[in-house]
Amino acid sequence: MDAHNIMEVRNLAMRFGGIQALANVNFSIQKNSISGLIGPNGAGKTTVFNCVTGFYLPSGGTIELQTDGAIHEVGCLLKTPLRGGTHRVAQAGIARTFQNIRLFRDMTVLENLLVAQHRLLNRNVLAGIVRSKAFKNAEREAIARARTWLDIVGLTESASRMAGELPYGHQRRLEIARAMCTGPRLICLDEPAAGLNPRETQELAVLIRQLRDQHAVTVLLIEHDMGLVMDICEEIVVLSYGKVIECGNPQKIMNSPVVIEAYLGSPAPSTEREAA
Repeated sequence: MDAHNIMEVRNLAMRFGGIQALANVNFSIQKNSISGLIGPNGAGKTTVFNCVTGFYLPSGGTIELQTDGAIHEVGCLLKTPLRGGTHRVAQAGIARTFQNIRLFRDMTVLENLLVAQHRLLNRNVLAGIVRSKAFKNAEREAIARARTWLDIVGLTESASRMAGELPYGHQRRLEIARAMCTGPRLICLDEPAAGLNPRETQELAVLIRQLRDQHAVTVLLIEHDMGLVMDICEEIVVLSYGKVIECGNPQKIMNSPVVIEAYLGSPAPSTEREAA
């Protein structure tokens, strides 16, 4: 695995019964980069995310994650007896948000961030019952971490509000803060700008850059807002019908004939050609 990459996806395949959702998907993500995964509806973008973040076990191929000098194979983490699952992927350093917001709506904003840190707390039941010194210290650290991220995303004043009461744009920010509370090295954002107005989208761009520049987090995002993608992404992977059709910087992607065709379709034949 290239030392400059945080993730390498090789020959990724995913089948659902007789449907081939992904076929020979290959791409890499550089450390401390902001990368985009784009494509028409149904191209397989969310399926890739679900494989990368441990929600699906791929039918074939490999996904390698390199964090803190260690290389993890995501598929192997999922197949570890008794200890597999998405929490193993989170332990390896991956966090994600969802296209459809999945907050605990009937819990406070602060509680949502504390729940996200459960794997970082002392899991000893007895320590929790007697509230040992180690348990109290871990609890204080979790609260401090949660409040730090609330401050970063501008939700400090909403800490005691129910998450479901927040405006939609604030819920998007809370979901990012919740993911960041797990201490990831790679965060996968699934359509973070969906439903946002132009001002909120601009603020989101600032926040995403802040995650990378100030918190050393690599960002991979799925997004349909091409203005946002072209503005913040250094590298873009384009999917169509479950296959990678182009990779490159925004300039290359904007001028790629195969990308233009995938989004707009083949040009209709002219009247003169039809007459001929």
